[in-house]
Amino acid sequence: MVEALASGAADMALLGIDPVRGIEVDFSPPLLAADFTYLVPEGSAVRAIADADRPGARIALVRHHAMDTALRGKLNAAIAVYADTPDAAFALFRAGGADVLAGIRPGLMMYAGLLPGTRVLPDRYGRNIIALAVKKGEAGWYSYVSDFAEAARADGAVERAIASARLGGVELADR
Repeated sequence: MVEALASGAADMALLGIDPVRGIEVDFSPPLLAADFTYLVPEGSAVRAIADADRPGARIALVRHHAMDTALRGKLNAAIAVYADTPDAAFALFRAGGADVLAGIRPGLMMYAGLLPGTRVLPDRYGRNIIALAVKKGEAGWYSYVSDFAEAARADGAVERAIASARLGGVELADR
């Protein structure tokens, strides 16, 4: 998405606010928030985020995603095992190539529904704050999407959209 914005192939996108992405895009005020957490097998001894950081543990996640940025510097013993997309990370976890799947809570809840015998941890290792993004330096688009985001927050449209779409694990972002 960042490449599409930077190249002009897209005018705006809904993206997690990330300092790496912020090099090429400008973000509106935050709209949505969702936790970064883990999906584990039901019988796993991992009950909390800290339990997964142990020697030999493999944590699948998406390279260059906000989930990766949020996890950097937090693993002392576990090994990050990278995939290019959330579905590829899930496939790696499902095939036994990782003990834990890192991700955004709504996505992990979906994967848990696809793989009985798994559970999403209740705590988090980070928070994905999501906003509208436009190509860096596009003042007109930036002003438009920022005003839109503020209006959608103020009139309750964001909360209604979350409820209407039944986005479990997503809530209105704090300012």
